[in-house]
Amino acid sequence: MPSLDRNTITQALSSISAHGMQQDIVSAGHVRNVQIFGDEVEIDVVCPSAALAVKKKLEVDILEAIQQKVYEKAKVKVRVSVLEQPAAPSIRGPQLPGVKHLIAVASGKGGVGKSTVAANLAVALSKMGFATGLIDADIHGPSMPLMFDALNERPGSIEVDGKRWMDPVEVYGVKMLSIGFFAGTDQAVVWRGPMATKALQQMIGETYWGELDFMIIDLPPGTGDVHLSLVQAVPLSGAVIVSTPQPVALADARKGIAMFQMDAINVPVLGLVENMAWFSPPDQPEVRFPVFGQGGVRHLSEQMNLPLLAEIPLVQSIREAGDVGRPAVLQENTEVSRIFQTLAVNTVEQLSIRNQTLPPTEVVRITTMAGCAPRKQPQH
Repeated sequence: MPSLDRNTITQALSSISAHGMQQDIVSAGHVRNVQIFGDEVEIDVVCPSAALAVKKKLEVDILEAIQQKVYEKAKVKVRVSVLEQPAAPSIRGPQLPGVKHLIAVASGKGGVGKSTVAANLAVALSKMGFATGLIDADIHGPSMPLMFDALNERPGSIEVDGKRWMDPVEVYGVKMLSIGFFAGTDQAVVWRGPMATKALQQMIGETYWGELDFMIIDLPPGTGDVHLSLVQAVPLSGAVIVSTPQPVALADARKGIAMFQMDAINVPVLGLVENMAWFSPPDQPEVRFPVFGQGGVRHLSEQMNLPLLAEIPLVQSIREAGDVGRPAVLQENTEVSRIFQTLAVNTVEQLSIRNQTLPPTEVVRITTMAGCAPRKQPQH
């Protein structure tokens, strides 16, 4: 009989990927106990998902790993418990009523996949058990109705405490509102700044969102009226900046970071996301081609002393998932799904750190024209 020892078994378990994460179950700390009694092995392991199919697959993977890599006649007993999900960070400061945390997803440049990241982040948070909402604040280029297969959906109306509110559309467990629900698919939204600002204010303040742990706000690219209107309307908990690694996108990402870090705005940047980080041919997944440059966002995160929340490859299935209205994070047991799950976990962790180390964010009161310094007014 081959020697059954803890190191050999642990090495075998390291070949099993942790559900929803890029790490294996050993590195992720999911293996809690290994006991060996002759040819019998008892393993205690935690699973991030309570789904029966996921827990069963983990049990089977462990059994096969030990019998195929260590000893085929080993008698393996696996005890699977559900990993307690991180709790939503405690509320810090005034917020949109019923909504604990508002996170803006922004980019300096268009076409970097900001909306794709926002959609998958929202769904990933919902899958983790958080009550999640999503506002498509890209007034002139709304894309969420398509990305959520909700082109034919329309917000309803609900009466609460004698007042009528808009009732958001709910898809994949995410409550959502977009100007795209009110405009035809071929209709251009040609509005001046004040009209776009009014639309954003209505989506935020005239909609009954209920109790939410997280509200994800998909901002338009650049730094303009909608961005200023948002920080005037609500105190953001933080911002996530999305960029590709190419220099032209990084230059605009720096401007987006600088906007949130202005003394007058002072919204914490939770971290950066590098999208389209590399391309790997389907038949050569281990080969990486840096189509848009290599490690640009990682270098920027180091220069700006900001966390790198995720590196997302250029994968056809992500584009296809968005086009058919089913965000890629819903694809169970895929590398892409695990990356977006990791993004969500890292975002929650950074928000927890932000809440422990920084005071509440305040809303901004704009008293001058663009280009001049606005002042901030605490919300009471």
